[in-house]
Amino acid sequence: MRLLYRRPDFTTVMLVLGLLFLYLPMGVLVVYSFNESQLVTVWAGFSPKWYGELFADRQILSAVWTSLRIAFLAASMAVCLGTVAAFVMTRFGKFRGKTALSSMVTAPLVMPEVITGLSLLLLFVQMAQLIGWPTDRGMATIWIAHTTFCSAYVAVVVAARLREIDRSIEEAAMDLGSPPLKTFFTVTLPVISPALAAGWLLAFTLSLDDLVIASFVSGPGANTLPMVVFSSVRMGVSPKINALATLIILAVSVATLIAWWLMHRKEKKRRLALQEAESQ
Repeated sequence: MRLLYRRPDFTTVMLVLGLLFLYLPMGVLVVYSFNESQLVTVWAGFSPKWYGELFADRQILSAVWTSLRIAFLAASMAVCLGTVAAFVMTRFGKFRGKTALSSMVTAPLVMPEVITGLSLLLLFVQMAQLIGWPTDRGMATIWIAHTTFCSAYVAVVVAARLREIDRSIEEAAMDLGSPPLKTFFTVTLPVISPALAAGWLLAFTLSLDDLVIASFVSGPGANTLPMVVFSSVRMGVSPKINALATLIILAVSVATLIAWWLMHRKEKKRRLALQEAESQ
């Protein structure tokens, strides 16, 4: 039997080209992280020695630990502040200054990072002169700066989810005697939990990736991973950077797969519960 050959359509071709454009450079980077040569563009044989060099580099390991702590704290605080801002923008009625509040909340989304970093630097300098804090710039100032612009992204994500919720469920809970605060934690919060998780992951990624703002508000005692990588790249790319990037890609891929599996499992349980409810 002669097999029929089906020509791929335009959408499939563009999808494949787009995926290659995005992920082929990452694949090349992963391959060259096992390059034995000190020159990142010259293949000299397979060797995992640069991973050992990476784990022996105290400066990079310290920067990784600093970036992870700042990203975790900034994402957690951004979720709290962003959720409050989103709740005010979507649940509160019209009040004086609501338009200005919404504009200020979303302003960091379109504000150039250079302007944001410079304004925060001037703020910290003025605070140090007026109240004596911060005495020096470090993790605390980077955390505040990252929380500032990450909260805007969380607010947008959570606000979009809050606008989709059927408010009759919340009203029914309050009609049955549930206080507004209890209604939020028992009814609203579980519904918007996927948006909170998405906002937290987005804020964590933005904080971990930031270079410009951290360069303005950091001090000699706190160097984040992007700052260390950028400084080393200016002096010449080391294969250790390829190894570090490979580990980051691996960690992100594993985290994404775990998140997808958990969401798929939750959605499957929800569908089974709906089927059981309909059968009864």
